[in-house]
Amino acid sequence: MKVKGVILCGGEGKRLRPLTYYFQKTMIPIGKKQKPLLEYIVKLLRYHGIVDIVLLVGYKYEQIVNYFEDGSRFGVKINYVQDPKDLKGTGGALLNAFRTGVFDDVNDIVIYYGDILSTISLRGLLSFHRANNAEVTLAVATRYQIPVGVVELKDSEVKRIVEKPWLNIYVTIGILVAKTSVRRYLENIAKEKNNIDIMGDLIPKIILENGKVIAYKYEGLWYDVGTTERYEKLENEKIDYMFKDVI
Repeated sequence: MKVKGVILCGGEGKRLRPLTYYFQKTMIPIGKKQKPLLEYIVKLLRYHGIVDIVLLVGYKYEQIVNYFEDGSRFGVKINYVQDPKDLKGTGGALLNAFRTGVFDDVNDIVIYYGDILSTISLRGLLSFHRANNAEVTLAVATRYQIPVGVVELKDSEVKRIVEKPWLNIYVTIGILVAKTSVRRYLENIAKEKNNIDIMGDLIPKIILENGKVIAYKYEGLWYDVGTTERYEKLENEKIDYMFKDVI
């Protein structure tokens, strides 16, 4: 069964301004060698045997194309699909890619949001998805750290402060596998709206219509680089350690 990787890298990255006035958000430099964020994602896909990759591009896409070209320098094959003007959002970009025919020859697509750093086993995620015959498999972290301190009160008296506690909740991390048959849900959503979000529109639609959506529990490291504050807190040494087997 053939699979393609899909990386969402067309957004303007408004939460990363002013950096994204100059950079495409997936091209911001990270790690000791200051390689683009997107390079880490591409190499993670390659590491897990996903070498046929589609980049959904838009804002400042020339930076991406000029750097990655056809992908051969990185041991992969890259195709580019430019975001359309009549469809918006991550789901709109994905539907547009379907309409170009780029997924006609595959059964499953591994979708990866372009501002997420992770060392998840994409091979394990894909195997789990296929073993359970799911329409969509979401990678979910098993806990989440609140970025602020939490205060425990008794009436108005502060009894305890816990700085940035971890909550035992399941959190989506912007990585998923979908059968290409999900296109029909996107087409139906597009009849009602042209701004389509994968997590906010597509997944709820599949669940509502009794499609099989399952979770792949991930307990490893992941990091959302999607804001200037988060980017500034990136530790280059930690990134290099995370990806020592991948890069």
